[in-house]
Amino acid sequence: MRYVYFRVRYLSAAVMFIAADSSGASTGIESVTVSATRSPQRPSELSSSVTVVDRRAIETVAPVHIAEILARVPGTWISRGNGQEHLTAIRSPVFTGAGSCGSFYMAEDGVPLRPSGFCNVNELFEVDATQAQQVDVLRGPGTVVHGGNALHGVINVINRAPALSSEAELALEAGPHDYLRLRGSISDRVETHAWRVNLTSAHDGGYKDDSGYEDYRFGWRDDVDGGDWQFASMLSLAKLQQETAGFIEGEDSYRNASSRRDNPNPEAFRDNTAARWHGRWSYNYAEGRHWVVTPFVRYQEMRFLQHFLPGAPLEENGATSAGWQSVHYWEGDSSWSTMAGWDGEWVDGYLREFQPQPYLAIAGLPQGWHYDYAVTGYNTAVFASTSWQPSQALHLDAGLRGEHQLYQYDNQMISGATDAHGNSCLRNGVEIPCRYSRPSDRDDSFNNASADFGALWQIAPHHAFSGRIARAFRAPQASELYRLQAGQIVADLDSERADSLEFGWRGQWETWQAQLTAYAMQKENVIFQDSQRRNISGAETEHTGLEYSLEWQWASHWRVEMDGTLARHCYGDNPALSGLAASVQIEGNDMVTAPRTLASTRLVWLRPQWGSWELEWLHMGSYYLDSTNQHSYPGHELLNLRWRWQYSKSMHIAARLLNVTDRNYAERADYAFGNYRYFVGEPRSLYVELAWKFN
Repeated sequence: MRYVYFRVRYLSAAVMFIAADSSGASTGIESVTVSATRSPQRPSELSSSVTVVDRRAIETVAPVHIAEILARVPGTWISRGNGQEHLTAIRSPVFTGAGSCGSFYMAEDGVPLRPSGFCNVNELFEVDATQAQQVDVLRGPGTVVHGGNALHGVINVINRAPALSSEAELALEAGPHDYLRLRGSISDRVETHAWRVNLTSAHDGGYKDDSGYEDYRFGWRDDVDGGDWQFASMLSLAKLQQETAGFIEGEDSYRNASSRRDNPNPEAFRDNTAARWHGRWSYNYAEGRHWVVTPFVRYQEMRFLQHFLPGAPLEENGATSAGWQSVHYWEGDSSWSTMAGWDGEWVDGYLREFQPQPYLAIAGLPQGWHYDYAVTGYNTAVFASTSWQPSQALHLDAGLRGEHQLYQYDNQMISGATDAHGNSCLRNGVEIPCRYSRPSDRDDSFNNASADFGALWQIAPHHAFSGRIARAFRAPQASELYRLQAGQIVADLDSERADSLEFGWRGQWETWQAQLTAYAMQKENVIFQDSQRRNISGAETEHTGLEYSLEWQWASHWRVEMDGTLARHCYGDNPALSGLAASVQIEGNDMVTAPRTLASTRLVWLRPQWGSWELEWLHMGSYYLDSTNQHSYPGHELLNLRWRWQYSKSMHIAARLLNVTDRNYAERADYAFGNYRYFVGEPRSLYVELAWKFN
């Protein structure tokens, strides 16, 4: 903690030094977000750190993968795997493992994509970011409207509202490796009723051998305005059928032209289906008072081959869930407002794992069923938050949330660390526990509280300091509790807890605006897999960083945008991590896959007769691949060029040249089982789009 304290002091001083020489005003139009409070606010009015990737940026990037647009957010890295797979980092290293996704709150229109306790590291591939109005990223612990799974941050994809009048859009896109994508959107409005239908269909033949995917997304939004009440509903459907390419192995193998396209796992695949509906009902029943209630229903199922595990077992999982979000707003005079709410959900989930072939290289990996269980989960939470403006320059907000998580686990095969028939495994003729352990039926519950306090001090009309202190949590995921190994029959896990402190400065001038944020966070009761492959809690980690965003309109047709991060994520003690000897000391070491620097810079040139041009430079700093910091990836730099030209009122042409310099790089590097492993970045790639819009 002493280390964190001095880092905060140092970074806070840097914020105040840079802010000291600020003057002028901005004429830019700022985006609006609902991700922090469930009500519309400008990011500059919040004490928390929220970045909005708006519709203009989404149309410019036209992302094949959501990582392409979130590269514009400081402190954020969506590590792209093969196809549509990914891992997430927000003010954190890239987390892996069964419960790693529990550190992030992934949502569509504020409703979580997956039930509490049943997340998936790839769940962002279930939303259609290309058709979104905007993508909000809240960096650091979520607010009281989020609760569990908002430990490190929030990603909220906001769907496009219906148009003000009848319109239709169609876009056709082609790219390398037989890439084809069709996007369409139709919208209309008749008096108080409006609707929009979106469709996205994509085919990718895959850069790697025996890879590629078919991806389908459908969205239907329906809005009704009743005067004092409004109702907006959204139906989202997603289906992914992917042939997955695994890691290539060998130090610097991503640089080797003869191995870059290799796929050591041609049999690997991932099939996923998801359906979600939510409806947002709001009622203004008196001046300054209104209710917002959002019921929702979700369904999801997935099958995939775990090519990254010995024996390559097949996993099937799924969940059916339903629930609601509710919040009541009171607005007093101009100096204060309050909100309070009650959220709840129910989920019926399952997981099965089957290994079709015997695996003799490692003892204890039996052929046949490893897991077959169902979990019924219940989550309920109450929260309240208040905002107070004691003076024109000072704005204060504070909130508290209490949450209860209950799991009812039902093991549907034999309990214990045996094979599916109750037999022990053998090593050199001696009986040993099998790798996969199944607890007996049990119930587990967790009670947690989160809180935050923020302040925004407007020191001048267009310059402000902000500060925020927050405590966040996440309950153990169901897979961490019941998908056990190495003879562990009971996982006695506690909820992870994070304490976060951040300071920021925001300034606007006539031609440019900037934001700088310093943060420090300490986590306790971190869940990990120990040297005996048991799921335990009790580790500590420390996270500090400095984030910046800058936009400069330095000439009438030229603009520069910059976002970046300088951060350190390290172990706060000496957990006995899997693969480490008990005597190894890692306290103070960088965490695995935690680059200290990330940056994105974009030079934009806009001339109507030539279209809009964007040159993007992406920087990935070096990072360690193991907790002892003995193996590393050197990082990389990439250049992307994008062009968009409005040929006529109804038609535009766009092109994107990615990895302009044809750099050999890795989307993600790893070190496991004594080998360097890489997901290879794709070479220079050209995408061309023709699009029509009719009003």
